[in-house]
Amino acid sequence: MEVILLADVKNVGKKNQTVNVSDGYANNFLLKKRLAVPVSKKSVEILENQQENERVHQENLKKDALKMVETLKGITLEFQMKVGKDSKTFGSISLKQVEEEMKNKYNISIDKRKFLDKGPLDMLGLYRLRIELYKGVIGEVNVHISERA
Repeated sequence: MEVILLADVKNVGKKNQTVNVSDGYANNFLLKKRLAVPVSKKSVEILENQQENERVHQENLKKDALKMVETLKGITLEFQMKVGKDSKTFGSISLKQVEEEMKNKYNISIDKRKFLDKGPLDMLGLYRLRIELYKGVIGEVNVHISERA
């Protein structure tokens, strides 16, 4: 029996894939647990509509990410740290702090897990942090750390 999978099924196939399985397996497991639907004109039409909607959604996400890259180019976040003798800093600036500063000042919400540069920002100077906004779309934000007066 030919079915369209509604979810990933181990050793059978991925979601939205059309596969051939035995009639018993399809009736007693896949259809019963709503993991698949039989292939028909209507189900194929619904699948194609869903795939088209997903493609359009992904295109919109990519366009938004490209706009965000342009927005991030002009942003420099300012942080101040306490400095001791020999210009040694006390503590560091975390990605969480960078994320919160972007949210507060520029109303830009980016998850800290999207940052590609994971290291601590523990020295004075200018840092360029890379952010993966979408698959293959990478933006940069500048972070300037100066001495607290």
